[in-house]
Amino acid sequence: MMKNAIIIGASSGIGKDLAIILSENNYKTAITGRRIEKLEEIKSTNPQKFIVKQHNITNYDQTTQIFNDLVKEMGTIDLVIHSSGIGEPNYQLDFKVDLPTIQTNVLGATQLYGLAYNLFKKQGFGHLVGITSVASIRGNRHVPAYFASKSYQASYLESLWFKAYKSKLPIYVTDIQPGFVDTPMALGKTFWMASSKKAAQQIYRAIVLKKKKTYITKRWALVAFVMKLVPSKLYAKLF
Repeated sequence: MMKNAIIIGASSGIGKDLAIILSENNYKTAITGRRIEKLEEIKSTNPQKFIVKQHNITNYDQTTQIFNDLVKEMGTIDLVIHSSGIGEPNYQLDFKVDLPTIQTNVLGATQLYGLAYNLFKKQGFGHLVGITSVASIRGNRHVPAYFASKSYQASYLESLWFKAYKSKLPIYVTDIQPGFVDTPMALGKTFWMASSKKAAQQIYRAIVLKKKKTYITKRWALVAFVMKLVPSKLYAKLF
């Protein structure tokens, strides 16, 4: 039996590669993003498996409308993946630089998480996947809004996991925390940088296993462990 999925932010990078993987694994997937031409390229690889919707996650009225339209069109939704995020350095703490990050990573993510969870509660099942980051673990003096927004997302997803657990319904919440992945958002080459395809493959496995949290790639679990233990003064010297 074919399953239905929605990926918010699928025009490139991890979202795009996840969309292709889902199409190969018996999913019909609605893919959204700002660049309609990129979405149509994905659809052309398997037209029967994709629904395309142009969407900007900071247009909050549009988010609600598109989500509800997709539910009506697809009937039930088994999987919702949030793969939309931005962030850039803000050395002078200019609020105008941070505002798009907050609008996208905090407000947009919160709205989508709520829409997905309430749908799953209503239909009695579902799986929400949020792609956060190892940046959620500690702060960063150069990119404070991005790191803080990822911490917010991770905490919100865990809160929804608690709600799902208490509900005793088959509702699952997965926090995906990538390290460095070679996507358009990456700021150049660095150590342990995985391809978006490899990252998507590991994310798909985490979805199948219904993991609560997973690091991408797996070696980043060690980095996360160390990041949590390093004293703040030493961490500040390193980062």
